[in-house]
Amino acid sequence: MATKAISDASFHDDVIAADKPVLVDFWAEWCGPCKMIGPALEEISEELADQVTIAKINIDEHPDAPGRYGVRSIPTMILFKNGEPAATKVGAAPKSALKGWLEGAL
Repeated sequence: MATKAISDASFHDDVIAADKPVLVDFWAEWCGPCKMIGPALEEISEELADQVTIAKINIDEHPDAPGRYGVRSIPTMILFKNGEPAATKVGAAPKSALKGWLEGAL
């Protein structure tokens, strides 16, 4: 399962009301580090599909959710469990580091 594009309008249904953990990647088109981790998140999404949904929200097009969760720099990844933020990672990292952090947080 590939990463899922979400919006401010779909945030509640896709993240808060989700039946399994959701990792939300807050990103923007102009952000180099965001683009750098994109392929890694796609791969992790496939590898951990049964454990977590990985969603992406463009902060320029959908500013409400980033504001609500205090996103100040990107990329920021927030893991939501049972509709609540459970872990946060700011900044780009290699795939192995991202996956290790996510598995530890799950």
